[in-house]
Parts: sequence; structure tokens; C-alpha cells
Amino acid sequence: MAAARRGTAGDPRAGFRRDAGEPGPAVPQGLLRAARKNGQLNLAGRDLSEVPANVWRINLDVPEEAHQNLSFGAAGRWWEQTDLTKLILASNKLQCLSEDVRLLPALTVLDVHDNQLTSIPSAIGFLENLQKLNVSHNKLKNIPEELTQLKHLKSLLLQHNELSHLPDGFGQLISLEELDLSNNQLATIPSSFASLTSLVRLNLAHNQLKNLPAEISAMKSLKQLDCTKNQLETVPSELASMASLEQLYLRKNKLQYLPVFPSCKLLKELHVGENQIEVLSAEHLKHLNSLCVLELRDNKLKSLPDEITLLQGLERLDLTNNDISSLPCALGNLPQLKLLALEGNPLRTIRRDMLQKGTQELLKYLRSKIQDDITSPSEGSPVTAMTLPSESRINIHAITALKVLEYSEKRAAVIPDEIFNAVGSNSVTTVNFSKNQLNEIPKRIVELKESVCDVNLGFNKLCSISLELCVLHKLTHLDIRNNFLTSLPEEMEALIRLQIINLCFNRFKIFPNVLYRIPTLETILLSNNQVGSIDPLQIRKIDKLGTLDLQNNDLLQVPPELGNCVNLRTLLLEGNPFRTPRAAILAKGTAAVLEYLRSRIPT
Repeated sequence: MAAARRGTAGDPRAGFRRDAGEPGPAVPQGLLRAARKNGQLNLAGRDLSEVPANVWRINLDVPEEAHQNLSFGAAGRWWEQTDLTKLILASNKLQCLSEDVRLLPALTVLDVHDNQLTSIPSAIGFLENLQKLNVSHNKLKNIPEELTQLKHLKSLLLQHNELSHLPDGFGQLISLEELDLSNNQLATIPSSFASLTSLVRLNLAHNQLKNLPAEISAMKSLKQLDCTKNQLETVPSELASMASLEQLYLRKNKLQYLPVFPSCKLLKELHVGENQIEVLSAEHLKHLNSLCVLELRDNKLKSLPDEITLLQGLERLDLTNNDISSLPCALGNLPQLKLLALEGNPLRTIRRDMLQKGTQELLKYLRSKIQDDITSPSEGSPVTAMTLPSESRINIHAITALKVLEYSEKRAAVIPDEIFNAVGSNSVTTVNFSKNQLNEIPKRIVELKESVCDVNLGFNKLCSISLELCVLHKLTHLDIRNNFLTSLPEEMEALIRLQIINLCFNRFKIFPNVLYRIPTLETILLSNNQVGSIDPLQIRKIDKLGTLDLQNNDLLQVPPELGNCVNLRTLLLEGNPFRTPRAAILAKGTAAVLEYLRSRIPT
């Protein structure tokens, strides 16, 4: 049998053929040879339904080529092999892992994500050197207790499985720094989590948690906690004592009030959008001196306290879709604020055209309204190089500390290479090239595709969108208002994370079809164009769409079926030539307009 498996010494295909009874494609001998030298074996995407036995026994059996009449040089001496330390089996069709995994005790990395695993073998406990285990995107229903014996494990990725509970001994993973349990079916978290004192990142998003154990506050190293889309109605007060916390995500829960964080002096990002929060008070704000991002969209806030000015480091404030009717003028004195999102609020003290001029103009307007002259109106708050730079020097601090690449208001026809060169190995999340004279999107923007999520190219001379923009796969916010655009490329459907797009003041005559195929869109701003019609059936497929601004276009009629888009919280239609709904209906707000449209649907 061994001879049959080996083939003849002269057969160049030896080791590459599959036996009739062998599951899936065989593993090329060349890969196994290389793995014995460097200790790494990558078998991802090979359509394997089982792991061949010779993989588990790679460091035990005599290699196949040693039985052949081959002369080994010094570099090919198999008996000097390296123990396998990294095994990647991702994106195959594996339904189980053999207990033979214990034969690879030197493994430090085991990656089996994107398979069809329903369980993990108990032999996993023998991999005492394992530091990273990725079993995400499988069908796991439980975790063996033996996994908790892995004292050196630093990264454990279990997201996108079918886990409904975790072993009580989870707290024994004392070296764990990263734990991702998102997109499972967890209703509770073991109190033993308190022992995970080395944990830096914990992701519990998209589960069924109704509360968090108070013991979670014992995680003294935790910097990032994500509890997005659970069923949390409250947050334990102990959470406020987590001094290392830098990023906290509580979006899409059932919170009715914002926790107070007296000890979270390092908290930089607080995301509490899509809850039921009605009040933001001074008590909430006075401890958050380090806050850079405050996301409160889709809540029930009616006002903003003057104490918002305590957040002197605030860069991004999202108040979209609340019930705010006026803003404190003191907001204009926030020196670092680069994005103020206010769409979907019944603001009465600020004209809509002022809102469309962008954050800096709005802040300038608010400063001009301050009556007590705390800041001289002639000087205003200092406009720094990281917001509206007045000189062409490169702001390295903005790139390294704020992750912002800014080159706006320069009247530039091209973005100089030195601007992109300055990024180096830094991770940039925000790009602002607005208010220039760009005729095309800078080709080098593609260099930022692994990190950039917010791009502002507004107020330029763009006539088309190049494919470079379409590969920015992490993009969530895109502002290309005030250009000369008439269409969007179909390739934009690759922007699978895009949430907000601003296309106001362009030259669109038809609603861009590609937008119908981006289901993540939450806000579409398309006012002041020449759009003549919309397809309500297609719009309804964008089921996360909450804001649709079609003001000042050429709509001759509003299709009644648009009334079935019940997720729309803000629908703006003023300034179009249609006769119905009449202005009196429009003035009653979105809910009334949708109800009117539904009543007009033919039965």
C-alpha cells in the first residue's frame, strides 16, 4: 500500500495525486517539505472535507521522499525538520477536526475559520503552546472545557458560530488579550470572565445578552468593549470603574439612559446610537475629558447641554435622527470638531441651507451667535491645521494621533505626493480633500484602502468617480457634494460598509441605480440635483435606510408605494414640481407623508 501511495521514484507527479478513498484533494508534497523547514503550513481554500493524516503526523512520520531514490543536499535533510508551529486550514469544508491534533504540540497558531465545524476536539487541550486560535465562521454549538487549559492563548476568535453558552472555566485563559464572541446566541456571560485580567479587546456584539455581569469591571486591561446589538436595558454601574477603557460600543440595544463614567478617563469613543436615550446631562459629560467620538444617532434626545463644551477633544459628534430642535451656540467653541451630523432633527433655529454647508461653516455660524463674547467673534476658536489648514504644511500630528489626512481649501487641482508620502505606515481613517479644484479622484487614495472609512471630496470639480474609490472596502461615510457628477459607477456596490453618502448639489438626472444595491446605506442625501423619478420597490430593499433627502429635484410625482418604506425616519421632498402630497402634508413630517402615500396605494 505504501509503495502504491508513493508511486515510482521517477514519477514527477509523486505526492500530488489523490488516492481513490482519500477525502478531497491531496496535500502537495512540496508544501509538506516546505513546512518541515519553516514550521508553517497553509492549506486554506483547498476544498478539504478532512485533514489528511499525514498533516497531523508531519513531524512524526518519515517523509515520503525519503523512501525514494533521491539525493538530499544539506538543505534537504528531513531529519533536521522544524516542528510545525502554524497551521492554516481556513475556507475548506471541514466538518470536524481529528483528535490527532494532539500530535502537533508545538502549534502556536491554528486557523480553521470558514469551515463547517460543529465541535472542537477535546484534544485541543494538549496544544499547550497555542497562542492564537481562530474557529470563527463555523457551526459550533459549544466549546470543550479542555480549551480553557490553554494557558498561553492570547487570541481566541469564535465569532459567527451558534454558541448559546460558554464553559465556566473560561477565566482560566489568563493570557488572553483578544476575545471575539460576536454573532452567536449567547444570553449570559460566565462570571469567571473577571479573571481575564490581560484581556484588551472583547467583542460581544450581535448576541442575546440582557445584562452584563458586574464582574466584567475586573478586566483591568480592557481597552475595547463591543456590545452592539444585544438586548441590554441597563449597563452595570461597575462598568464606570474600568480605567483602561478606550472604546465602548453599546449601539442597537434598549438603553433608556446613558451611563455615567466617573473613572473612564481614557475613554476616546462612545457609541450609543439606536437606543432609547432621552437625556444627555452635564453629569454624563464632565468626566469624559478624552472623548474624541460621541455617537448618539437614532435616539430620543430633545436637547444638548451647554456643557458639551467640556469635551474639548471631541472630533466627531453624531446626533442624526433625534428630536433636537435647537443647538447650544457654545458648540461652536469645540476646537477639534470635524464632523457634526444633524440630519433628521427638527431644528428650527438653523436654516437647512446652513446645515448643508458643512461642519466648519456651521460651527462658525454658532460662534457668531454667542452673545456673551466668551470668544471674540472676530477671532472665533482657533482653526487648526487639522481642521481647515491655512497653510500647505503637512500636519503629522493629525495623521499619527487623529488618523486624519487633510488637504482642504487649497484650490489644488491635484493632491501633492508628499501628502500621501507623509502617511507612511500610519493608519488613516479620515480623508478630507474638500474645497479644492480636483477634476479626478487622486489615484493614490487606494493606498489607504485597509483603514480609511470617511472620505470628503465635496466642493471640487469631479465629473466622474474613478474605480480607485470603489476599492475602499471599509468606507462608511462618503461626501461628494457640490461636484459635477451625473452618474455613479456600478463598481461602487463593492462598498459593502457604506452607511452615509452625500451627493447634494451635483447634476444627477436619475437616481443612481448602484445605490439600490448597497444594503448597508442608512443615509442618502441627493438634494439639489435634477432627479426625475425614484423606484420605491428598490428603495424598500435598502432596509437600513433611515434618511432620504430628495429636496429641490425634478420629481413630477411621488410613487404611493414609497409609503411602504416604513424604516424611513426622515423623508425630505420639498422643492419638487409634484402636485401631491401637498405642502400641508409635507409640513406634518415624515410619518404623516408615509401614511398619506400608503393611503393612495391602489387596492
